[in-house]
Amino acid sequence: MKILRKLLFWLILVPILLVLLMQLYFFLQIGWWVNHNPDSTSFMRQQLSVLQDKNPQAQLKHKWVPYNRISNHLKRAIIASEDSNFSGHEGIDWVALEKAYEKNIKKGKVVAGGSTITQQLAKNLFLSGDRSYIRKGQEVVITYMLEYWMDKERIFEIYLNVVEWGVGVFGAEAAAQHYYGTSAAQLGPAQAARLAVMLPNPRFYDTHRGTAYLGRRTELILRRMGSAELPR
Repeated sequence: MKILRKLLFWLILVPILLVLLMQLYFFLQIGWWVNHNPDSTSFMRQQLSVLQDKNPQAQLKHKWVPYNRISNHLKRAIIASEDSNFSGHEGIDWVALEKAYEKNIKKGKVVAGGSTITQQLAKNLFLSGDRSYIRKGQEVVITYMLEYWMDKERIFEIYLNVVEWGVGVFGAEAAAQHYYGTSAAQLGPAQAARLAVMLPNPRFYDTHRGTAYLGRRTELILRRMGSAELPR
């Protein structure tokens, strides 16, 4: 009987305790980032490892800039393109998820994600790019942790500084320099709209910058930017 109890402990209780400790780590780490900027993210480290497998000298292009040194055009473009209800939801936009699900069912394949900016940040900070129900569940938990600790502006500031924008290119400042030879603060409306459209598939658009879809979608986002609500 004692052996059975010990076996039960190791097979059930220990994994549960490890999961709880991991959640505590995530929770405390996010609390630290309220007033401290992340040096890197899980996704950045993964991509650097991929690049260094091919070239051991490879480095990421990344430079942190404060929220007020990032063009409002870019902020509005990303909200218009990625998460139009960013200022209104509490981390998960259930209406957008439902619409994405219906669209995917209609098309017979995954063509829309419905992830919010907060969800994307949660994934980038801590998780891998793998798709599974377990990873998605963890993403939701981290998303609510982010919304608990941070206001929308801080969430958006971190997102703008760590999101992937090309092959080894992370953050608004590096993207502005990489694509336009300017700073994130100086991005114009058309430049900002184009960068926002690249976000769902940045490595592809880094090497395919003249696609017809990119041009059409950029024009659409330009028209929507005026109604995009910035977080306060």
